[in-house]
Amino acid sequence: MSGYFHRLHDPLALVAALVAPFVVALALVPFRTDLSATNEALIMVVVVVAVAALGTRTAGALAALSAAAWFDFFLTRPYQQFTIENGDEIQTAVLLLIVGLIVSQLAVRTRRLQAVAVTDAAHLSSLQGTARLAEDGGSPEAVVEYVRRELVGLLGLRGCRFEYGTLMGHLPRLEHDGSVWLRRGRRITEYTEWPDGDTELRAVGGGHYYGRFLLDAHPGRPLPPEEARLVAVALAAQAGAALDSAGLPHQV
Repeated sequence: MSGYFHRLHDPLALVAALVAPFVVALALVPFRTDLSATNEALIMVVVVVAVAALGTRTAGALAALSAAAWFDFFLTRPYQQFTIENGDEIQTAVLLLIVGLIVSQLAVRTRRLQAVAVTDAAHLSSLQGTARLAEDGGSPEAVVEYVRRELVGLLGLRGCRFEYGTLMGHLPRLEHDGSVWLRRGRRITEYTEWPDGDTELRAVGGGHYYGRFLLDAHPGRPLPPEEARLVAVALAAQAGAALDSAGLPHQV
């Protein structure tokens, strides 16, 4: 669902970048004789920032260009023409474009940094939750179940199940470094998208293999960010440690 949303979100942001400055500039037409060119330009910059805060860098840049164009067309003499006669208004239009481009890129960067901070906090919460459950004396089965649920949300999976103590078949594997590989003899395949079928994530504790999480992902979708995959590996390691501390049977 997240991938679909982003595929839909990008075109909408581009449409907003074209339409929003036009609509605002048109709305300012009745007031253009009362407002100074500077105030009109500041209003257009606010529109650019709003679009950039919701969209991509491309959308922000497009909004800045659109704002400068419609500022020229509707709000500077001669009206309804892409020409400017007044030197001060030319300077204002150029500054609008430059400031719009700069501020839009800063807005996109700020939004991305906020998203990273929220994501990092969610990852830390997952790891802390698993550790707290183990420290509070939760059964290894409870830890495994907690990790299983966290993996579904963390990796955007359709489902996930845990398989104790078996290594049947050759499945793609989420490795300790966050990469996804399939090994068949000497042939090694690396994936950048989720492969068809299950992908295994092994639970190892104390150097012993106890089982694996079978990740049921949406085939063909890009792998989640490396940070998320590394957190998934750490969660599986916590599950393996809980199983090892309980002294459950394991495979060598």
